[in-house]
Amino acid sequence: MDAIEAILSRRSIRKYTAEPVSEADLETILRAAMSAPSAGNQQPWRFVVTTDLATLDAMAACTPYGTMLREAPLAITVCANTIDLKHEVMWQQDCGAATENALVAIHALGLGAVWLGFWPKMERVDPLKLVLGLPEAVEPFSVLAVGHPAESKPPAQRYHAEWVHRDRW
Repeated sequence: MDAIEAILSRRSIRKYTAEPVSEADLETILRAAMSAPSAGNQQPWRFVVTTDLATLDAMAACTPYGTMLREAPLAITVCANTIDLKHEVMWQQDCGAATENALVAIHALGLGAVWLGFWPKMERVDPLKLVLGLPEAVEPFSVLAVGHPAESKPPAQRYHAEWVHRDRW
């Protein structure tokens, strides 16, 4: 699958088979995430890969939208190490780019995933930090539930020409 096809056909997948994600696929996903652009090349991203069922269940309880974590064979939490950042207010953009790169790679590999937003909702962030034992300076940005898809969705067709302005609004 080429890059454009992967971007245009990627969908949020919330149902997974029990088949585990291979270590090779996991490394490819993480390499793609770490290839994202970063403000000042600060690369604040850090990742927590979770396969333990009890931990996945506890993570699901941290957000009202996390039930699929109980079915997923793994989750990837995209975090930021906020110590010594060159651009303190840019880590969220860096982690957003890493999250999207991971999602496109997951889809291109034939896997499925859904992006669960955590930052800046502290009522989700604080419990997740406890569940994952994150150090104080590490902030969880997003969680990706990842697995072999047990559902299929057509491309979303989200392009709207009327939302595009040229030169000025």
